[in-house]
Amino acid sequence: MKDLKMLEIEDRSTFQAFFAGDPPQASEYTFTNLFMWRKKFNPVWTVAEDCLLIIMNPPGESGYGLFPVGKGNKRKALAALLEILREFQEQARISRVESRNIEHLVDTTRLEIEVDRDNFDYVYRSEDLIQLKGNRYHRKKNHLNRFKKNCNFEFRGMDDVLIDEVLQLQEDWCEFRECADNQDLFLEDQAVYEALKNYKLLKFKGGVILIDGKVEAFSFGETLNPETAVIHVEKANPEIPGLYTAINQMFASESWSKVEYINREQDLGIEGLKKAKESYYPVHMVEKYVLKEKS
Repeated sequence: MKDLKMLEIEDRSTFQAFFAGDPPQASEYTFTNLFMWRKKFNPVWTVAEDCLLIIMNPPGESGYGLFPVGKGNKRKALAALLEILREFQEQARISRVESRNIEHLVDTTRLEIEVDRDNFDYVYRSEDLIQLKGNRYHRKKNHLNRFKKNCNFEFRGMDDVLIDEVLQLQEDWCEFRECADNQDLFLEDQAVYEALKNYKLLKFKGGVILIDGKVEAFSFGETLNPETAVIHVEKANPEIPGLYTAINQMFASESWSKVEYINREQDLGIEGLKKAKESYYPVHMVEKYVLKEKS
């Protein structure tokens, strides 16, 4: 068995090198994402065939691998990953597989391919999210203008001075949504806390909106590939009309105007989240698949 290592903050430079050499399309393939969710997924990793192999081990569920990342021999790396997975469970499974990796790298005589619609990523033109032009964005533009007219606000980049206030907003948001009684929201709260507490080491970009001097919304993300940024988290005081529209537009404008696309991750099969993401009119989806060994 390959030596598997628990993911730690010190591994960031190693992961960044692999991601830079083989730029991903899917939102899962960033170090920030893997690190902030590590308490939910317990990721471990190793290197084989000059590729990064990552295995996720969510408690109470079957583990799965992520498709190998790197410039090496991915066919051999995939075989190595499947071999490692077989040592843990009866049926090896690879999840969050991008469509580009299916056609030439997957042996369909040995592996079944299943569509994973709930984890498709929504991708938008940055210009659309910034400008909100045209009839289809008319309501969003109205919400934004109303917010600007009614609120004494300021947009600022996330920094040392603001981070404690951002953490307080996350705590308040969780109280409002009763995270303690919802396992998914509780785990999300842990993930956001991990990211914010380590934001200087993770080196993502963040933005906040202050209203009357108080942090009432925040968002953070990072570059996913040369053409795309990915937004990991967006939170706002739900009692302030137009605030979600404002943090979406202002963070895109201030931080991501120089990339062509913005990936806003998946809807997880949640109908309300699906409608919210569709309301911004994605230009395309990052399709993802699950690979399972045939019995």
